[in-house]
Amino acid sequence: MNPLLQKFTAPYSAPPFDRIKTDHFIPAIKTLIDEAEQDIARISGSREAPAFENTIAALEQVGEQLGIVSHILFNLNQAETDKQLQQVAQEASPLLTGFSNRLMMNELLFERVRKVYEKIHGADRKQGKDYPEGITTEQVTVTENWYLDFTRHGALLNKKEKERFAAIQTRLAQLTLEFADHVLAETNDFQLHLTREEDLAGLPGFVRSAAAAEAKTRKKEGWVFTLHAPSYIPFLKYSERRELREQIYRAYVFRCNRDNAHDNKNRVIEIVNLRLEQARLMNEPDYASYRLRTKMAENPVKVMELLSQLHTAAQPVARAEFREVQDFARRLGADYDLQPWDWAFYAERLKEQKFGFNEEMLKPYFELERVIRGVFLLAEKLYGLQFTEVYDLPVYHPDVSVYRVTDADGSFLALFYADFFPRPGKQGGAWMTEFRPQSRINGEEKRPHISIVCNFTKPVGDQPSLLTFNEVNTFLHEFGHALHGMLSKVIYPSVSGTGVYQDFVELPSQLMENWMVEKEWLDLFAEHFETGEKIPQELLDKLIAARNWLEGYATERQLGFGYADMAWHTLTEPFAGDVIQFEQEQTEKTRILPAIPGTGFTPAFSHIFAGGYAAGYYGYKWAEVLDADAFSMFKEKGVFNREVAASFRKNILEKGGSEHPMVLYKRFRGKEPTIQALLKRSGLLDHQNEK
Repeated sequence: MNPLLQKFTAPYSAPPFDRIKTDHFIPAIKTLIDEAEQDIARISGSREAPAFENTIAALEQVGEQLGIVSHILFNLNQAETDKQLQQVAQEASPLLTGFSNRLMMNELLFERVRKVYEKIHGADRKQGKDYPEGITTEQVTVTENWYLDFTRHGALLNKKEKERFAAIQTRLAQLTLEFADHVLAETNDFQLHLTREEDLAGLPGFVRSAAAAEAKTRKKEGWVFTLHAPSYIPFLKYSERRELREQIYRAYVFRCNRDNAHDNKNRVIEIVNLRLEQARLMNEPDYASYRLRTKMAENPVKVMELLSQLHTAAQPVARAEFREVQDFARRLGADYDLQPWDWAFYAERLKEQKFGFNEEMLKPYFELERVIRGVFLLAEKLYGLQFTEVYDLPVYHPDVSVYRVTDADGSFLALFYADFFPRPGKQGGAWMTEFRPQSRINGEEKRPHISIVCNFTKPVGDQPSLLTFNEVNTFLHEFGHALHGMLSKVIYPSVSGTGVYQDFVELPSQLMENWMVEKEWLDLFAEHFETGEKIPQELLDKLIAARNWLEGYATERQLGFGYADMAWHTLTEPFAGDVIQFEQEQTEKTRILPAIPGTGFTPAFSHIFAGGYAAGYYGYKWAEVLDADAFSMFKEKGVFNREVAASFRKNILEKGGSEHPMVLYKRFRGKEPTIQALLKRSGLLDHQNEK
């Protein structure tokens, strides 16, 4: 029996990972597509007059199990994959895309959706009348979303255009999967194998221990460093061997740019050209305009205005920071201009000198199990949540832990899966995802199954996993996304949890990062793993003083990604040039460090070429404006203020995408956000005032 086609019988209907085999996916997906298409035929062929319940609500229930199975497949393909699963994902992708295309181009179905849309949002509404009696705001939003989905996926195109749109969708799905597989392969293929003690000069003990453990798993002597963040980042930061820093840096920035089987440059060209063609079919001048119609930013002009404002504030600061680090390096004997592989090394040493602080001072206080407890305590302080680890639910890898999440009244809210450590079958970075969304159609409450996946420092020997400041910050970020999913309280699954505008989705995650320097929170859990001592106030003061160190540089670096994303997706003619040259031209104004000939981040820029951030990378900065403004309310009334937290939960976290995000934000904050809170928090406002 195929477990993906049976009712999930584990508690809370948890996925049966212990029984799922790779060869179950394709038969299950084919069967579930057939069942979903039968349901669609019944809806589209109904003789009843089109209404919300028999059309829109019915569509919300089509393919529910297909969605769950697809989530399981593609989540596993990111978190615990192998060649066989990658092949299955490649086979499943066109099947699912074909189903989606057929759904969105079903003329009878669209006609029903259009009639419901016009009844709710048509001529009467334009004349100032209220929505029809009994229609809720969420139902209006869901109806509008379905209508927009149909029109944006070609429902109004002629037959030939529809066929071309569908072919583009299918090809893009294949290309983006291949792009991600290649990035993972290139990341995994590199190793820096060292056998001489002198080559470890400058590396702290935890870095050496992790590298020794990595070598042991590969059955090698000595130490192995990889391109995974817990290995790559500290090597660049601490290694005194400049030639080795250059070697690992070049390996990282040349991923998928080596003219080999994993090279992604041609895929980039094909992806951006297909996206442009797709936009033109929709009568848009470029892909960014097409995508931004359904974002808070609305159009490329507003995005570029935000990026320009931040660039104006950050660039002089970043250049001053560079001069300061360069001068410091020369005082230490560096008789060369700083290169990208030198930056972290000298910046870290100057930070130690300026502030008497480095991240290693904090690691002993951030033992992973204590951090987990601290993050859960924060959720309890703010929202009254309780997390209880459960051991009787199947997981997809032994590293994964599962928690039952309950509300203050003891009611069940969600299952929370946590997967923290890197391994060969896992993509780099960190993300939140779901195996099942929340919904409450026809009064049947289905609580969500939420997961966060990270790549944190592994425990080594008898020493526990000790996290860096940035890793704890990442944990908070992804946990904020998880709260968005876990606390969802809507009816229809398409707008639950993180089913919001893309430039709004980072607000809950980035808001959580603000507690990273709040002693009230840190004192709840951050104790030295050996002595039990809390983080001394003096050390925290140093952290806060150093927090905005190199903020100008960091902002310019982030803006470089945003400018590149917008450049690729505001093309108005098919691209046939040099990918690396184009990227360097478009990001030149944000560049602080010298460009290394032939290198570029585009061939491994998974966010926009394999994820959902095409024409949306600016969203991180957009959401920073929101989160800085939102947290100022907590700072004013108390970082654990239950009244503010309850308002944020009720107006933001529980609402998902059921209303326009600016409406939700203003309901919470009482006004629209401004950029001033972000500039103040980052220290860039002070620099502007000095000018």
